Amino acid sequence: MSKQNKLFFTPEVVLYPLMLVFIMWVVFWMEIRFQLDFNYLGVRPGRLEGLRGILFSPFIHGSLKHLFNNSIPMLVLTSALFYFYRSIRWRVLILGLVLTGLLTWIIGRPANHIGASGIVYLLASFLFFKGIISKNYQLTALSFAVVFIYGSLLWYVFPVDPVISWEGHLSGFIVGLIFAFVFRGQFVEKKKFEWERDDYNPENDPFMRQFDDFGNFIEKKPEPLIEEPLEYGRYLGSTSSLEETQVKIRYVIIDRLHQSEESE
Repeated sequence: MSKQNKLFFTPEVVLYPLMLVFIMWVVFWMEIRFQLDFNYLGVRPGRLEGLRGILFSPFIHGSLKHLFNNSIPMLVLTSALFYFYRSIRWRVLILGLVLTGLLTWIIGRPANHIGASGIVYLLASFLFFKGIISKNYQLTALSFAVVFIYGSLLWYVFPVDPVISWEGHLSGFIVGLIFAFVFRGQFVEKKKFEWERDDYNPENDPFMRQFDDFGNFIEKKPEPLIEEPLEYGRYLGSTSSLEETQVKIRYVIIDRLHQSEESE
């Protein structure tokens, strides 16, 4: 199993997602600080110059609320992608960004589509569907975590709000679903229990020896402990012989009655 398929933490799991979110905030700060408007760099369907928004639009946001709502999911989901799908993380992120923007350009309304929400839907969709079809308990647990935290995002792939670019959401959702089936392979090392190994022998298993051939529990009494007799000298913490370790007691008998008669 390749090292790319083992789960282990490295600083880049968090550093790269933080860098992407940091760029989003820097771009928004530049717009406010220098009175700029980068909305024209968004995805503009029906226009050739609108294709530049495929690369620029994820870093452009219309308000602080818009930026904040995309920053936390972007950080969490990108970190999950980098940790659990280490071998394909850049392909999913970069190729997904391009295809999501291109699909938005094809199906979108004639307006400037900005924001990283398309990438958020791409990651949420990919992590959910890929974990379900992977048959790996760790990736499946990740899928349930994604749907538990971000399940409400599903409503915004429909035109529920004319201000929201539901086309970008739908594009990211579709691309993530396609990626879940396109990228095949075992991305996380599957851990085998002792009884799943090819050389496993139940007769050598102390736990299995407690059951008979019919699965009934066999009660075994604990074997009595056999204590070795200790030599007298070793017990006293000495290596000397018995004669050397004997204690001699000398005592004197005082006849108190005789002493009292002499005193009278």
